[in-house]
Amino acid sequence: MPFKGEAPSYRAIQRLATNPRVKELLGAIRVPEWNKEKVEELVAARVAPSEFLPRLVVAIDGSSQAYEPRKGFPGAELAYLTVSTVIIDVSKLSSLSQQRDRQPPPTEYRRIENAESLDTVLPGCNVIFRDEPHAWASFRRALYEALEQQKGWEGCENLLATYEVLLAHRQQPSSKCPWEECAQPDGKHHQGFGIYSCACGERKLYSTDALRIHEGINPVGSSGKAFGEVMQILERLRLIHVLRMIEKKNLLPVLSQIAFVVDGPLAVYGHPAWLSQSIYQELRRINQILRQRGLPDLLIVGIEKTGIFADHLMRLDQDDKGVPDRLPRQSAFFLTDRYIKKNIIFSSSPEQYGKQTYFGRKFFYKTRAGSLLVAAVPFLDPVHHDISTARPDQYPRLADALNLLDCLETTRYPNALIPLTAAHAEATLPMNIGRRVLERLAEELVGGKNG
Repeated sequence: MPFKGEAPSYRAIQRLATNPRVKELLGAIRVPEWNKEKVEELVAARVAPSEFLPRLVVAIDGSSQAYEPRKGFPGAELAYLTVSTVIIDVSKLSSLSQQRDRQPPPTEYRRIENAESLDTVLPGCNVIFRDEPHAWASFRRALYEALEQQKGWEGCENLLATYEVLLAHRQQPSSKCPWEECAQPDGKHHQGFGIYSCACGERKLYSTDALRIHEGINPVGSSGKAFGEVMQILERLRLIHVLRMIEKKNLLPVLSQIAFVVDGPLAVYGHPAWLSQSIYQELRRINQILRQRGLPDLLIVGIEKTGIFADHLMRLDQDDKGVPDRLPRQSAFFLTDRYIKKNIIFSSSPEQYGKQTYFGRKFFYKTRAGSLLVAAVPFLDPVHHDISTARPDQYPRLADALNLLDCLETTRYPNALIPLTAAHAEATLPMNIGRRVLERLAEELVGGKNG
């Protein structure tokens, strides 16, 4: 990296351009070619139309912002996180959407929604609790307490209890003790519930240590990836939390009139990726109860707004001259493991794409109004896992999901859904006014009372 104000030098470029080893490596590299004709492998699915619409849609979305307190050690960092759950009345939404003579303002949409949020703050580099020795210990404790303090409905479990249910589904042992100071052998593994002690008897451990997110805390810089992993698991835990509270209240029949829309893929990436398989097991357990009672499967849809799959779908919709709207509207396309590896994420691996990280399977959908959506529905049965094939019966409630997507799309933003825009509005931390407010809050509380 150059020094501030340092003029660039071209000597490095000259060396690279003439280096035989560099030329050899570049000659060995190949970029897999993408051919528009390969779209023929992606055949539009035949799905029987559905007129079903749920009574309510529950949307879940989160947002995070990292801040650097001005006082204290250089590089000090903390992050504000918020995850919002918005409930929208679909019948009222439909009546608003049918007003063809005008575009209803956002204030009218807000009257048909209810929202609640999980808000917390996490320490990063050079930010510690007064009674903790370093940032890693502080982060681990803050994550545990964030779940513990998120209460449920009256008589129901908190978010921590929901997480520990998923932890109990885990098959393999957890990682080694998170304390570098621990004298236990590296091969010694730990996995417990609540707050418990390391085998040495001297160190405090948390059930949330099994997520291993603390391993991503950067001691000399930004920990944005770790904060993103926390937001990711909070969004997915919230989905399971709501479902388990409905079950606890003996209200499972109402799920036949509720749809859930989650921001992002139905997957868990990074350090806590193991959580995806536990989520699948819990969704399947709840869904089996629904089936035993003669009720329909869960209706859950994940939406990827950006990323490599969204880029691929956009390219498929363009003709050779780059003009959009090539794909027919109200058409769904199924993705097999072969198609993904040949056309989207090049791979010759025999292991199925997303085997360790996904609890749902993707599909492409072009809505009635022309929105391009990368969507996913959950695995609710073992047959749904096999993405070497792609049949309508491997996508639970697919016809209902497609009709829902047509109903929920909005023209306010490209390729967007009303519930997610509402949830995002509740969760988004503004970059200007909001940033100044939160910076001032951090300075007042961190600088004065915790020094």
